[in-house]
This record gives sequence, structure tokens and C-alpha cells, in this order.
Amino acid sequence: MPRPAGAPARLSLLYLLNVTNPGRLSADSGLLFADILAPALLDQGVRFTVAGPVGVSDPRAALIEVSAPTTKYRARFAFDVDACAGLLRRVRPEVVVANQIEAAPGVRAAMLEAGSDALLAGYCHYLPFHLDPAGHLRLDPSLNDAGLGHPVLLSFFAGLMACDRVMVHSVTAENWVTETAARLGLDLGDRVRIVPAPADPNLVRRAGEVPDPGLPVGIYNHRLYEHYGTGEFLELARQMSAAGVGARLRVTDLLGQRRPDRIRLDDSPERYLAQLGALDNVEIVADTVERQRYRRLLAGATFAFAPFRPGTIWSMSVVDCLSMGLPLLTRRLGWLDEIGDPELTFDTPAEAVTIVRRLVTDPGFAAAAADRAVRSTAGLAPDVVATAYVKAITR
Repeated sequence: MPRPAGAPARLSLLYLLNVTNPGRLSADSGLLFADILAPALLDQGVRFTVAGPVGVSDPRAALIEVSAPTTKYRARFAFDVDACAGLLRRVRPEVVVANQIEAAPGVRAAMLEAGSDALLAGYCHYLPFHLDPAGHLRLDPSLNDAGLGHPVLLSFFAGLMACDRVMVHSVTAENWVTETAARLGLDLGDRVRIVPAPADPNLVRRAGEVPDPGLPVGIYNHRLYEHYGTGEFLELARQMSAAGVGARLRVTDLLGQRRPDRIRLDDSPERYLAQLGALDNVEIVADTVERQRYRRLLAGATFAFAPFRPGTIWSMSVVDCLSMGLPLLTRRLGWLDEIGDPELTFDTPAEAVTIVRRLVTDPGFAAAAADRAVRSTAGLAPDVVATAYVKAITR
């Protein structure tokens, strides 16, 4: 595979892995992202070193084991500058990628101590805020326990200012980041680059692969927190049942058995699981660590729902559905408005019920929507994303 123009022959990259779910690493999106991207970067001549609790599956990548923060707030406010300086002296990278943006000031301080002139890039796997349709800034409820939302927001932008490059998933994310930075009096200059996340090459519908026989199945494969809009999906499920739509809804429990301390902070997943499980048209499926089983769940579905989260800038589970050829019903929310299929976009539950009814009764409509879903992820192949990634981090 040809190397991108301007890329060093063996670009040395230290990848500081972000882990949001240390108790269930196999379901952690930060690790999955790295595992999909790493082989394509290695193919393009990048010397890839992961610093994290586990490495990627490609044996060509190096691993330096670093323990994962035990809570989401420790990941944002606790950083070991001494340990990072030691990593830098050991690896001597040309590029450091801080996948936890709030860690970037600490990484920059460690670089200063270690005498490193590496390029520091940050990847915005999430934003701790969003701009609503009226342009008002809204904090992410999941990062606002005990009033920590504003400290997280300021720490996030401090991280952006510590970076030489800032990578975001989408036009929506770029707009929200640059506009909010300007409101805070910060000049990001030309730091920001749009580099979408890669699609999993193992999650592509194969020729002849057909859904489960019997009633059509709509899948909802997102986290069940309140701030993901699970209550809106619950209302939609109830209206589908009342309207007698001939389809089942399959809800994947992505979080599994959560620790008591996480339930104490937010018990909404447990509450919604109980309410969804009480509906006759809903089937709860426990997601396991087996990616092949997850693939079978998607292959057995006939359509899917996006999350109802206003602050969505990207969703791995949405991309999974699209690449598996599932017509995806979406609200006009953040990035979902950017990528949504106009014929499958709705504003009210009643409109969604009408779309589902057409999907399950009009094979031509469903087939065309499935084809559009697959084509929408054509630019997310790992090698394509890796090329954009290398270009973004190359001086």
C-alpha cells in the first residue's frame, strides 16, 4: 500500500489509549477504535506503540502496560506526569496521540520534562457538551455529577489548547468545538481536522445473509442511560405496540452487570431495562464479550434505531448498523442529522411508527434503504480513515 505523501518512512506514534469501561474492555469503544485503526496505520508505515491496560490485536503493534483510571472523573482529572515522561523517554515518538483530551496539558508538561519535540495530537472521542438547535451550550449530564460539568468543560478546552492537532469525527463536532472555543475567547487556529472513526470490517453484511425468519426485528443497540434518550425510545416502543405494527424490538444490554458505584451515580439503565422488558413487543438481549455474537444479532435484524441523544457527534453502534445494511431510523439530533437518511428521519414517535410500518410492508422501500445504509459507510474503511489520520498528524 503506498505511503501518504509527506509521511515519514517510519512515523513513530505513541497512542495513549482512552478506556471508559475498564471493567469490560472487550466492549470499550476506545479499545475497539484502536483495534480497528491500528492494522491500517501499521500497513501505512507507522510504528505504533499503545500505552494502556491492554494492547491491540495486531502483533506488529507494541504495548507498554499502563493501568486504566477506575472512574470517568479520574480519567479526566488524574494524570501521572512522571509516568508519561518516562514513556516519552522510552519510546521517543514523533507523534503522541492523547485520546483523553483532558490529559493533553499533562502530556505537554511531560514532553517538556522529557525534552520531547513530538507533535501532540488529540482525538475528541466525545464532547462534554453540545449546542442545542437555538445555539445554547448544554453540558453532558453524564459528566455533571456534583456540579463537575463546567470543570470538565474547561479541562476539555485546556486540553485542546495544549494540542498541535485536534481530530474530530464530523462536521457537527467541528462546528460545536470551534464555535464554543470562540465563545470562551480561545483561538484554535488551524488545529482542527475532521477524521471520522473507521467502520469495523468484520461488520459488513455478506451476500446471502438474511434476517431471522418470522416477524421483522428492529434493533436498538445503544447504552440505556437517560441522557441517551432511552425514555424516548421507550415511548416509541409503546406506540409501536399500541399501533399493532408487525415487528419485534430487540434491545441489547451493552453494559451488563454494572458496579454498585456506577449504579449509585446513575441507575437509569437498570430502570429502563425493567420498563422495556415489561413490554410484549420488546426482547432484551444481554450483550456479551463475543463480537461474533454481536454480529449475529445485527445480521438477524431488519432495521435499526439510532440513539436519541442530543449531543451525538458519532456512534460506533450506529456505524455498525449502517455497515450491516440496516435501514436506520433517526431523529434530527447532532451528527445524526448530518448522516441520517431523509426517508428514515422523523420528529415524532407517530412518524417513526409510520416509517417502520412501511419498512416491514414494502420490500422495495426496505431494500433501497438498506442499500443506502451500506453505501453511507463507504468512506469509513480503515485504510481510508488511516490515510486521513496520518495526514492530520503529519507536520
